Parts: sequence; structure tokens; C-alpha cells
Amino acid sequence: MSSAEQTKTRLLAGNVSKAGVMSFLSAQGILIFFLLGMVVFSFFSEQFLSQSNIMTVVRQASIIGIIAVGVTVVIIGGNLDLSVGSMLSFATVLVVDLHDKIGPTNAILMMFALTLMLGAVNGILIGFMRLNSLIVTLAMLSIIQGLVLIYSGGQNVDIANQDGTWFAFFGRGYVLGIAVPVLLFGLLAILMQIVMSRTGYGRRIFAVGGNPMAAVYSGIRKNWCVFSTYLISAFCVACAALVLGSRVMGSQNNVGQGYELLVLAGIILGGTSLLGGAGSIWKTVIGVLILGFIQNGLLLMGYPYYTQWIVTWVIIILAVWLDLANKRKRLLTTHS
Repeated sequence: MSSAEQTKTRLLAGNVSKAGVMSFLSAQGILIFFLLGMVVFSFFSEQFLSQSNIMTVVRQASIIGIIAVGVTVVIIGGNLDLSVGSMLSFATVLVVDLHDKIGPTNAILMMFALTLMLGAVNGILIGFMRLNSLIVTLAMLSIIQGLVLIYSGGQNVDIANQDGTWFAFFGRGYVLGIAVPVLLFGLLAILMQIVMSRTGYGRRIFAVGGNPMAAVYSGIRKNWCVFSTYLISAFCVACAALVLGSRVMGSQNNVGQGYELLVLAGIILGGTSLLGGAGSIWKTVIGVLILGFIQNGLLLMGYPYYTQWIVTWVIIILAVWLDLANKRKRLLTTHS
């Protein structure tokens, strides 16, 4: 073999090796980042990796995580849902206020029914009327928050007999030593991961988000697929409201404000493409936990609360940049 051929062979082997490394980082980068972050924070605080602290963080992150599971399905389908924060306020205020009026069981059923109706409105406007999901859900964010203020009269709501109701089980209870919010988060994540990766329905959602026109020509009913994703998102919000309301046993009328941004942050960190057609439920779970542990680590290190928002913003920008860099196969674009 000539020297030129040897050089060409070495270059080819090097390119293959680089491609393998990039492929591995693209697939498992979020998990590696999560583990490195845990190690770094553990050096600054002895309490960080304690069992009690880890369980506290996971429990606190469960509400955001439950919502993020549903919104991930919406985004994989090629749309957005910015109304989840106001929807959480609506559902939490509703279930807490109705608890003393019609009983916990009826309150829960009524809350799930009305929350699913709000999700259906999103689904009809976006799936069947084909309106822009960003505009629709942004408008719904304002409308739903207005409904909450009208319903509550601008007042906070509380459960009167907080010690004598089984309603507290969803936010404060344990099953086999595992907090119910963590258990619910885990079960929803596992269920939706199986649905999205192992069923025909999941493949149709990926197809609709990846190439809507091709999906339609393939016989997929795009409007019903989009509609169903917003029902899933609303159902997850209702589950989160059940946990939040029973944990606090009361609710402010703006309790869900800002949750939509935290949910999107966790999803973006998990690598789900905002363009649709790509994403993973289990990576969303990792992304949500990263946010939770970052916030917890900064507090243990003595940083003020607002620092969390700055660090979260930086991490989101880096995550989006690296995602685009992986798609372009370069860190910086060559276009002006």
C-alpha cells in the first residue's frame, strides 16, 4: 500500500471515529451532562447527594415533570403548548375550591373533565382549524388565567378540614416508601415512553411532527393526531394539579404562573426538537431532573433564588446551540 493510500486510510478511520463520538454524544450527551453535574455539585455540598435531598428534589420536580411528559408529546407532534401554566392554575383552584362543596371524588372528576375540555379547545383550534399553535396557546394562557380570576374572584382558595380528608394522599402520601408524586411522575413517564416508542400511535405522532405533508399522503389523519396530543397534555396538567392542590391543600389563583417556561426548559434540555418529529420522554425526565438539581445545588451553595433563572437561561441557550451544532455538524454557522 502506498503512502498516499495509507494516509487516506488513516483520515477515513479518523473521520469514522469522530462520527462515532458525535453519534454517542448526541444520543447520550444529556445523561453524561446530568452525571457530571451531580458530581460537580457534590464537591460543593455534602448534603447534595444525601438520600433525603435527592428524594426532596425529585418530589419537587415531579409536578413540572408530569406536565413536561404531556407537552413533550405535543412538541414531538410539531406544535407548542404555552397554556399549561394557566391551565395548572385553573385546575388547581377548581379542585381545591370544589373539594368542600361537592366532595373530593366529585371535585377530582369535575376538574379532570373541565381541564380536558380546555385541552380539546386547543386541539380543535390547532388540529382541525389549523391555527398556529404558538398564537393559540399564548392566547389560551391569557384567557384561562382570566377565567381563574373570574371564578375565584381574585381570592386564594383553601380546604377547610385539611387533616380529615383523604385528598392529601396525592400530594403527601407514600406507597412502599415512595412519595406518590414521584410514583405518579414515574408511571406516566414509563407509560408515555412505551406509547411513543412501541406503538403505531407513537409512530404516527413522530411522522406528523417530522413531515406533516408526507404523513397526510401516507394516510395518517393529522388533525386527529394533533387533537389527541393536546388531550394528553391537558390530562397531564390535571394530574399535576391534583398533586399540587393536595400537597398545599390550597391554591393561589396564579399558582401555575411561569410553569410553562420551566416545562419547556426541561424538554429542551432533554433534547426534544422544537421543530417536531424528534424527542424522547425519558430524556425529558432527565432534563427536568437536571433543572431540579441545578436549582437545588445553587441554593445549597448559598446563591440567591434569582440566580437559578440566570443559570437556567444559560443552560437552555447552550442546549439549543449544541443541538443545532449537532445537526449542522459544526459549532458555528458559515452563513452571514
